[in-house]
Amino acid sequence: MIFQKIQNLKKNVYSYRISIGKFGKILALIKEKKSKKVLFAGKIAKPKFSSLKLDFKGLYYMPSIIQAAKKGDAAIIKTIIKILNTEGIKVISSISFNPELALKAGNYSKLKPNREDLVSIKKGIKHFNKLNELDHVQALVVNNGKIIAKEGLGGTRKMLTKLKNKTHGVLIKFPKKKQDLRMDLPTIGLQTLKDCKKYGLKGIVLKSKRNIILDKVKCMKFANKNRIFIKIV
Repeated sequence: MIFQKIQNLKKNVYSYRISIGKFGKILALIKEKKSKKVLFAGKIAKPKFSSLKLDFKGLYYMPSIIQAAKKGDAAIIKTIIKILNTEGIKVISSISFNPELALKAGNYSKLKPNREDLVSIKKGIKHFNKLNELDHVQALVVNNGKIIAKEGLGGTRKMLTKLKNKTHGVLIKFPKKKQDLRMDLPTIGLQTLKDCKKYGLKGIVLKSKRNIILDKVKCMKFANKNRIFIKIV
């Protein structure tokens, strides 16, 4: 089963919208459908705990989720996976059934990073390697070997809106440190490429097999037309 917040699923008879506070209902539905495995698609957003209505299982598990929330989104994800595992339900990778969404190492655009870009990429990777498991950073913009923007809780697009036009930097999106790679992989799509063009970014760098690229063909076409590189390391 797939639980995801996507507009066009609302009318689907196999789509169910259930609050995280109704853990009992979630578990009952999974077992009713005789599912022993689940995958998650989309971002796991931190809920407003004070407004949640809880069922019995929700009351039982919510304290551990609230405690995890203090450590960040990655901790919430790990706790949810642990809870499902306790209930005999296995969480599998979000790209288990569509591995083509993740790319292996290589350059996927006609334009390749130049020497200056490679210095920026190296700087960004080095910064990611130094982060601890509680950091929320999943994206950076690096220009001339200097980090000029870091992603916060608002996500990549919000970070980019704070950039000055024509920064000529490189967008690097990597999984969070010690992130559970079954959920919330760094994702780009056509809108990401359009934002890169808008703010003058020269390219995007993702981690091999730890990424999701939506509308891949459209992304490559747009990148080539607008001289933006897409590199997987």
